[in-house]
Amino acid sequence: MKTIITGKNYTPSEKLKETIEKKFRKLDKYFSDEITGNVMVIKEKSDYKVEATINAKGTIFRSEVKSQDPYDCVDRSIEKLSKQMSKFKSKLQKKYKGQKDFGFSELPEVEEEQEELKVVKRKRFDLVPMSVDEAIVQMELLAHNFYVFLNMETDAVNVVYKRDDGAYGVLETVY
Repeated sequence: MKTIITGKNYTPSEKLKETIEKKFRKLDKYFSDEITGNVMVIKEKSDYKVEATINAKGTIFRSEVKSQDPYDCVDRSIEKLSKQMSKFKSKLQKKYKGQKDFGFSELPEVEEEQEELKVVKRKRFDLVPMSVDEAIVQMELLAHNFYVFLNMETDAVNVVYKRDDGAYGVLETVY
């Protein structure tokens, strides 16, 4: 697995970069060299945040950890990613059966009882063409934290959502 390390409001030291690469090598046995892991180290006031994302050809593993110590963030991030992979091991093995890019058989079995993924409600609605601003207003009127709509500028299905920092985000579909 290739690891790309970046910083935001912070330039990671060489020692931190080496530590991140070393820790992420532990995940190499699960992925081929063609899979990329992105690690962003962010400085926020007195804390650090490490956002790690592994895009594994259609399956995305992600962790976000805050701490006063960036090295602690890296350790906890690796732990979080490993737990995600173990928790969904059987589903991942079915999805990627026979593909050389993935080695999920190496994952340890999860010790806690796995809860069944169950859909408890379905909703159907018409996609209405609108702008991003109109979709945000509609989301706020409904008091939801996301809203699915047809973007009239791109003619694609998009999702607007409210971020933890109070700002808004847009998920744009590509097909």
